[in-house]
Amino acid sequence: MSSARSLNRFWEWGRKIICVGRNYIDHAKELNNAIPSEPVLFLKPPSAYVREGSPILVPFYCSNLHHEVELGVVIGKGGTAIPQKAAMEHVAGYALCLDMTARDVQEECKSRGLPWTLAKAFNTSCPVSEFIPKERIPDPGNVRVWLKVNEQLRQEGNTSSMIFTIPFLISYISQVITLEEGDLILTGTPKGVSSVQEHDEVQAGIEDIVSMTFRVERQ
Repeated sequence: MSSARSLNRFWEWGRKIICVGRNYIDHAKELNNAIPSEPVLFLKPPSAYVREGSPILVPFYCSNLHHEVELGVVIGKGGTAIPQKAAMEHVAGYALCLDMTARDVQEECKSRGLPWTLAKAFNTSCPVSEFIPKERIPDPGNVRVWLKVNEQLRQEGNTSSMIFTIPFLISYISQVITLEEGDLILTGTPKGVSSVQEHDEVQAGIEDIVSMTFRVERQ
């Protein structure tokens, strides 16, 4: 396992971001999606990372950018076909994450049967907090996350409502995609997703553990 110092800056060297869609029933319903029987996966490149102090950029081709607040899982030990019972041994820690989504583009992609890359993988589409050591979240299956836009609460949910648990996701993903040290798994978002506009201020947090703030600007 890597040193805590390097994992503290996983966003600088981690090789991939693996995202789970529709992992909360209420969120799937609010977008009129079917409840999945197995995880819905998509990827973001490392260039999607953005940290506090830099803005979230609305892509030039997007007219409806949505926020999605999520618990991120930082992998500390790689593996392939990891058993569920051993999955948490591969977790180094966590991060608060946003899955910024060009919703208008995603809807068009879905209607045409195309991949979601333009809607999900653009620069600054993955704002992340500081690294949270594993010990600070002893039960990742019972964590409250929230998000506000201009001080108004938009999203609030608990990871206990996830359809697929973190150990299941780690095992499932690693059967298809080898997990590597520094990888990030976005575990899905609760209900309440909505649009943000240029000059908005987005705040998000995990209980009393971490919070972060980003401004929205147009590309």
